[in-house]
Amino acid sequence: MDTALTRLVGVRRPIVQSGMGWVAGPRLVSAAAEAGALGVLGSATMTVDGLREAIREVRSRTDAPFGVNLRADAADAGDRVRILLDEGVRVASFALAPSRELIAGLKEAGVVVIPSVGARRHAEKVAAWGADAVIVQGGEGGGHTGEVATTVLLPQVVDAVDIPVVAAGGFFDGRGLVAALAYGAAGVAMGTRFLLTSDSTVPDAVKARYLAAGVRDVTVTRAVDGLPHRMLRTDLVASLERAGRSRTLLHAVRRAAAFRRLSGLSWPRLVRDGLAMKRGKELSWSQVLLAANTPMLLKSAMVDGRTDLGVMASGQVAGVIDDLPSCAELVERIMKEAEETLEGLTASP
Repeated sequence: MDTALTRLVGVRRPIVQSGMGWVAGPRLVSAAAEAGALGVLGSATMTVDGLREAIREVRSRTDAPFGVNLRADAADAGDRVRILLDEGVRVASFALAPSRELIAGLKEAGVVVIPSVGARRHAEKVAAWGADAVIVQGGEGGGHTGEVATTVLLPQVVDAVDIPVVAAGGFFDGRGLVAALAYGAAGVAMGTRFLLTSDSTVPDAVKARYLAAGVRDVTVTRAVDGLPHRMLRTDLVASLERAGRSRTLLHAVRRAAAFRRLSGLSWPRLVRDGLAMKRGKELSWSQVLLAANTPMLLKSAMVDGRTDLGVMASGQVAGVIDDLPSCAELVERIMKEAEETLEGLTASP
């Protein structure tokens, strides 16, 4: 299927595997890329050296194009961009809008820049700054999310910008791909659907929790880091929502220290990241401190398999997913469903 997205990044299918921290590592990314989608490494939870190793591992597994998701507000963002350029990565995606200068530098080096946004005004801003495409996530999407549904947000953005738009939030099958294309998108991005594949390294016990969830078992809470965060409803989430602020902040400090040791970041750099986050998202210091919860709580589930001690970011689609195909099987199935849907729409009565 040929779209503005496939032409822009050189993939065979108009599908993006989202760059999820702790989840989108070399095995998942290379499998998605081999299937014809755009695989994206989630680098925010990697050390700088770990990012270089991950890029090289993906390269050893596939010759297909892939990308890296970066935190534009990270203190070491410059170091990570240099690794992308050194290693010849073709696509850079961003969870937060990169600066005009960062976009220009990447484009000059031949890198395709695709920020993710959750509002029309943000899409207009990055488009004016020179972004090559934009991923638009509606409120159905997992992780940090907004309040506007994809079906409302997507057409707004498509009408507002003249660059390719990739739809995210609520997509898992071929019917959704056709719907996104009908709205004017150039493809879809999926996180939860790729997390729930046999190529994902997420522990089996955690995948089982996702598969057992219904649509009502996916909630939005501010208890983890002070921002709207969509995840599976669990006893831990409920306890965080009941906990007082003092107790929650104490746990946040402990987890911030643990993440610092794991990531190799110095305290000054961690503080600089906090300052950037505070400015970029207009957070209070207590919210910045709570945000330090997120990487370690996610790691507890996504890496260590501790569903009792960790949180599980999730799109609402977890409630309608009931299998664990390989990335190759998933992408082929989506494309077949899309073709059948299009044929059904054009068939004579």
